[in-house]
Amino acid sequence: MFKIKPALTGFLACLASCLVPALAAAQDGASNETAAVSAPLEPIPAIELKDDPPPLATIDLTLPPDDLWDRIRKGFGMPNLDSPLVQQQQGWYLARPDYLRRVVERSRRYMHHIVEELEKRGMPTELALLPIVESAYNPMAYSRAHASGMWQFIPSTGKTYQLDQNWWMDQRRDIIASTSAALDYLQSIYEMHGDWHLALASYNWGENAVARAINKNQAKGLPTDYLSLTMPAETRWYVPKLQALKNLIAQPQLFNISLDPIPNEPYFQTIEVSTHMDVAIAARLAEMTIEEFLALNPAYNRPVIPGKDGTAIVLPREKTEVFISNLEAHNKPLTSWQAYTIKKGESLDNVAKKHGLTPARLRQINGIGPRMRIGAGHTLLVPASGGGAADNLLSVNLPIVKPTVRKAPVRSGKKGAAGKSSKKPVAKQVKPAKKAAAKRPAPKK
Repeated sequence: MFKIKPALTGFLACLASCLVPALAAAQDGASNETAAVSAPLEPIPAIELKDDPPPLATIDLTLPPDDLWDRIRKGFGMPNLDSPLVQQQQGWYLARPDYLRRVVERSRRYMHHIVEELEKRGMPTELALLPIVESAYNPMAYSRAHASGMWQFIPSTGKTYQLDQNWWMDQRRDIIASTSAALDYLQSIYEMHGDWHLALASYNWGENAVARAINKNQAKGLPTDYLSLTMPAETRWYVPKLQALKNLIAQPQLFNISLDPIPNEPYFQTIEVSTHMDVAIAARLAEMTIEEFLALNPAYNRPVIPGKDGTAIVLPREKTEVFISNLEAHNKPLTSWQAYTIKKGESLDNVAKKHGLTPARLRQINGIGPRMRIGAGHTLLVPASGGGAADNLLSVNLPIVKPTVRKAPVRSGKKGAAGKSSKKPVAKQVKPAKKAAAKRPAPKK
């Protein structure tokens, strides 16, 4: 027989005394909860709105940014280059805030057009900063290698991409034509290498030189990326300069710099003209200074815009209607210059004296260097009858261009190449120029 010990008897008694009150309390709580659920609910008072609630704030992500810098940042598409050279170049720019300010101010005329063209082609918008590296956004820049313009084309590459270079103009300095040619070239060398850093190295050094450097590394079993290639110092610094600018533009607050906003809208439009026109007169009709006019029309070598089919001048958007209105009301000759062919036995001194100019002035107007020899058959630009043209001489350094040799003109009732025309001048707004040329095998830049 089992016997219950006294200690166990006490434990069972305690358990019974604790459970009984707890069960009773649970039954009371359940009955109270049931009563609360069955009790009728009090009605919630209605709130009457006198006016319609304000609409929820929305953000239209399809709207373009107001500041062109934001648009450029959103279009960054190149891999970042991580190199001590980038940090050194950042320090160089940060130590020269006045230089950065001048370059940014100069770029305001051209940047929107370049960004538009980049986006049309699906190209990274970092390339809108490349003219800072190339020319500090100066369309009149000229290098010891004879590279010219904002994008710094040498003569041979300019010809390959159909940039006219003649006595009248040099399209390597033309804002629209040179931009189109530069982007054609950059697209071509990117497709050649499949790498933007190598494409930029090719733009600076030449794609054949970069290809040889790549082949040399491949033969040695070495990497063929930009930082691994052996190249000249100028090319070694080239991409780091662009990367440094990209870093500063991407996070100006981080570098404690201030970027003045650039309106995200076109700065200029083109106007087609059909007759010869002095640069000075065109600027006056647009109510602009010659300096501002030349900043948008830097391609002209002479103080006359040659009036031929498709010739267009570039004006700020707010000046186009003013120019057209003033041109329609203009009832005086549009040029005070004419072409003159040197006769046998004449010298520059004779021609200058005949037209009321000093020999130095005549040479400057026609871009004749001190060592150039010219004689019979050369065509010069001289003041038309009545004089006064010398007062409109451009206040810039005209490039040296070899004068052309032409046959003596047949005498007729018509004037010379830049003479007065009886044809009524026409001006109309036209779209920006088309691409300078289709893609071609890209030569060394």
